[in-house]
Amino acid sequence: MSRMTNQEALELIQNAPLHELGKRALERKRELHPEKITTFVVDRNINYTNICWVDCKFCAFYRHVKEEDAYILSFDEIGEKIEELLEIGGTQILFQGGVHPKLKIEWYEDLVEWISKTYPQITIHGFSAIEIDYIAKVSKISCEEVLRRLKAKGLFSIPGAGAEILNDRVRDIIAPKKLSAKDWIAIHRAAHKIDIKSTATMMFGTVETDEEIIEHWEMIRNLQDETGGFRAYIMWSFQSDHTQLKLEIPDLKKQSSNRYLRLLAVSRLYLDNFKNIQSSWVTQGSYIGQLALQFGANDLGSTMMEENVVAAAGTANKMNTEQMIALIRDIDEYPAKRDTAYNILQRF
Repeated sequence: MSRMTNQEALELIQNAPLHELGKRALERKRELHPEKITTFVVDRNINYTNICWVDCKFCAFYRHVKEEDAYILSFDEIGEKIEELLEIGGTQILFQGGVHPKLKIEWYEDLVEWISKTYPQITIHGFSAIEIDYIAKVSKISCEEVLRRLKAKGLFSIPGAGAEILNDRVRDIIAPKKLSAKDWIAIHRAAHKIDIKSTATMMFGTVETDEEIIEHWEMIRNLQDETGGFRAYIMWSFQSDHTQLKLEIPDLKKQSSNRYLRLLAVSRLYLDNFKNIQSSWVTQGSYIGQLALQFGANDLGSTMMEENVVAAAGTANKMNTEQMIALIRDIDEYPAKRDTAYNILQRF
């Protein structure tokens, strides 16, 4: 099978009928997942701090140090959240914060070690590239050393957050203080080289062009060719409520379900070296999340016991294990609970 070119991807995004895209993406998914199993993970997003100096214009979650509702969770508060997750059979915490201006590597080492020793049955899927980058800067060490030291304490997986669109024109508009596209890739490459796996994400619907979306895909496809270190690809649409970007560009349009499904299907065809693609029901709602399974996604992502970042931007969709199982069965697929590494833990 010949590899899809950027021009072919552009043609599909702009001109292919949606039903045709869905058919092709589903066929490709069936080639990779012939057993018709759709997976999900039971986890919780724990935002250890909302204090952040990066001031991304698309984010409604962050606070500055002196704001009244700024916080850093104590280890005990984090522990309470993990214990609540364990009670419902959870296996993973998606652990992210704002980019705190003063927390150094030793604080993160203590935290990761404490969680790993106190809750060895929980996988930490934590610390995005922007967090790794800033921990390195404030601690005056390299990103590689940050990754090595955190791995030594029990970190084996990092999320793809902070990618947004891997194009510096876009990044300079929506998050000018964030690391460059090249640096985001470099941190994930460094993680993969020491066997810390990661995910690749994309947030679309701000100021990017179709060509810049494909540039993003090309960068992650190339790194996956090189390292094989991405476990999954996840994309979602920009949620604009309460964000600075919406104030600056008031005519930004909410992305349609058609647009989401179209990009999802083309990503399944273009990203030929990614076995797993998640449905973003958190931003799209459960029924478009279900439809995404017919457009190339093979994973419903997380039951997400707690989610704060998207909710801060005015979108609050919820789903529990029973609802996920029902949605998967409704399209004649077989639901299964997985872990962070996509190992199947339980079939339903």
